Amino acid sequence: MTSLAELCGHVAAANRALAEAGLVTLSFGNVSGISHDRGVLVIKPSGIPCGEVTPEQMVVVSLRDGITEGGLRPSSDTPTHLVLYRRLEGVGGIVHTHSPFASAWAQAGREIPCFGTTHADHFAGPVPITRPLTDAEIAGDYERETGEVIAERIGELGIEALRMPAALVRSHGPFTWGADPAEAVGNAATLEIVAAMAWRTLALDPGAPPIGGALAARHFNRKHGPGAYYGQQV
Repeated sequence: MTSLAELCGHVAAANRALAEAGLVTLSFGNVSGISHDRGVLVIKPSGIPCGEVTPEQMVVVSLRDGITEGGLRPSSDTPTHLVLYRRLEGVGGIVHTHSPFASAWAQAGREIPCFGTTHADHFAGPVPITRPLTDAEIAGDYERETGEVIAERIGELGIEALRMPAALVRSHGPFTWGADPAEAVGNAATLEIVAAMAWRTLALDPGAPPIGGALAARHFNRKHGPGAYYGQQV
């Protein structure tokens, strides 16, 4: 079982990896990780640049009641993370960024179409966009409601969360997740790549069709299906 100190180290490293990958500017993003055994999540403190965080600065938050441990305030997005851990099965790490291409799709209120095999390798269909939050949701517990609309949208897809490890929050930006914090960061990087590819595809051909279903399924399943054969066997 991973110790709490080790989890803090993994989450701090994942936050720094976001900055190293160019997915965040200053403190515009966060990574968290979860310990189901201890009933806590670990998340970046609010307002501290992702590229500068240390394991000692990580904030421990109770999954049950949101009470924090440590001297720093957790990310303002912590209520969103709490909802997603409670609602999305199998998720062990969550990332939020304002990466430019993915955020552009979110601001346009558009899902990211699957045009090619790079997208199909990682996401089982178009990357979904949430519905707009209502005025009452914005005026209320805004960050918690943000998590609720993400979970609502993923639920509407009728697939496991790890088969669609990303969503765009309308007018806001992307959230991604994975089995652990490092995988969630990898999905954030992949999301930005496919968002850029999709934008450029439409710039070249506004009428470009999505990838065919058979080709999309083959590429996704060779990595994620029951007979997956991509990569090395362990």
